Amino acid sequence: MNEAVTKLMERLQTIFDEFILLVPNIALSLVVAVIGFLVVRFIQRRMKKLLFSQLENHSMSIIMSKVIAFILSIGLLFLILGILQLDKLLTSLLATAGVLGLAIGLALQEPLTNAFSGIMLSIKQRLRIGDLVETNDYFGTVTEINLRSTIVHTFGGQVVTIPNKSVIQNPMVNYSYLGKRRVELDCGISYAENLDQVEEVVRKAMESVEHLDTEPVDFFYTEFGNSSINFRVRFWIDEVKQKPFFEARSEALRNIKRAFDQNDILIPFPIRTLDFGIKGGETFQEQMLSVQHNGSSGQ
Repeated sequence: MNEAVTKLMERLQTIFDEFILLVPNIALSLVVAVIGFLVVRFIQRRMKKLLFSQLENHSMSIIMSKVIAFILSIGLLFLILGILQLDKLLTSLLATAGVLGLAIGLALQEPLTNAFSGIMLSIKQRLRIGDLVETNDYFGTVTEINLRSTIVHTFGGQVVTIPNKSVIQNPMVNYSYLGKRRVELDCGISYAENLDQVEEVVRKAMESVEHLDTEPVDFFYTEFGNSSINFRVRFWIDEVKQKPFFEARSEALRNIKRAFDQNDILIPFPIRTLDFGIKGGETFQEQMLSVQHNGSSGQ
């Protein structure tokens, strides 16, 4: 019993002595860790500002600055391990890296896929901060693209986090890509109207629409409706945001209605023909008179 206690005390004394010898290294490693952390943060901010000024794609600037910070942090970790004289631990970690690499790779498959997808989105410039997009059943403005996900602020006030993998693999509509948007309006006019005159009136009404692009307005007659001849107007505006889009659509509708009123062009109400099942060629009025006559005879 005494021998076991003696060995335990000797072991504890050895550990304490080794700890005392490592105190300067521990203190130095703490100082290096704090200073290194501040330096990494400073470099990340400076690189972010520099890349913002040099690159048009701001999302790429953010991702690149984070990648640089990650690499510097790994270097700082190895430096601290060296100061703590954990070379053997470092060697063991490197020796087992090949074995652990597969397990870590499987565990981090989803995050790594999202990170790679985010980098590809930025490199190909399919997506930029501020773009108006529709993806994964969400419609809104992109507010952030990081290594893991894309943040979309919807017009319903929701902030949606979409994994970059989903953005890459699923269809996406980027309304900001061309720098302009197309507006479409469907309408109908009476069968009695002059079709050439209607087209001329509509085209003239579109000239005063705000944000109208230089591309010509498209006008097509589309079908013979139940009570009207229907047409479609398509035009481009030099804005991509949602509010100017709705304003242009509303203004175009007002202009067309005003122009139709000024030129006595009728937008007909739906007309329905009622079939009362009258046989023998009798009109509805004749049938009603017959009913009244039969009623009088019965009296």
